[in-house]
Amino acid sequence: MKQYKDLKKKLPERVFIVEAWIRSFLSGLALFFLFTVRFFKEWFQFPFELKEFLKQCYLLGYKSLPLIGTTGFIMGLVLTIQSRPTLAEFGAESWLPAMISVSIVREIGPVITALIAAGKVGSGIGAELASMKVTEQIDAMEVSGTNPFKYIVVTRVLAAMFMLPLLTIFNDTIAMIGSFTGVNISGDVSFTLFFTQAFAQLSFTDIFPSLIKTLFFGLAIGLISCYNGYHAGNGTEGVGKAANISVVMGSLMVFVIDFAAVQITSIFLNQ
Repeated sequence: MKQYKDLKKKLPERVFIVEAWIRSFLSGLALFFLFTVRFFKEWFQFPFELKEFLKQCYLLGYKSLPLIGTTGFIMGLVLTIQSRPTLAEFGAESWLPAMISVSIVREIGPVITALIAAGKVGSGIGAELASMKVTEQIDAMEVSGTNPFKYIVVTRVLAAMFMLPLLTIFNDTIAMIGSFTGVNISGDVSFTLFFTQAFAQLSFTDIFPSLIKTLFFGLAIGLISCYNGYHAGNGTEGVGKAANISVVMGSLMVFVIDFAAVQITSIFLNQ
């Protein structure tokens, strides 16, 4: 201990700041790992909070439809309007519906939907659980004999996992309608012809992997948001910090998972 104190006097202060940051990061990573293990353990134990799960599906899914729909329509419209002049230069304007459909279904739709969920759903869960932690509602549930982890955390994470693929399908559909609108702004393409060309280039390998990775998007967003809210600090500052970190880390994990999913899909498709 004395040698450590002598060394601390000799070394610059920034070295110990980095050391403290590394310790904090590793301890937080360990706590998150234990939190995740506890989630999977509680998931498969009875009783299951079905009413709370359905309530969270309604709040996380149905309440997000207006925002998801608006974003999807604008996304399809803008992507079509910006892509059309480039394809027209090469005489490939007829490929526009197929290009838009593949782009949206494979990558843009799932990622944009997950980022919206990380912002809206993630911040909401983080702030809600942090408020419950600050006001000691979680402690009151433990005293009353209720399992707060199963009632609060498991239901919200499962709801995020279940609703995100459905929201992605809804977003893709509205985006295609937006693309159809964009095509007909400066042209005249029938509804049947547009969607026939759009779905002609889609295959099972385009749709299935994109929906599978949304499950992991939902899992990551739910776990990160619940962890930050469940372990929030005291006071209103802790509530704001939990909501902020939930959005930032949730959005970051969306890109990390998406990168891993693309690499894994490429490996299997190239075999």
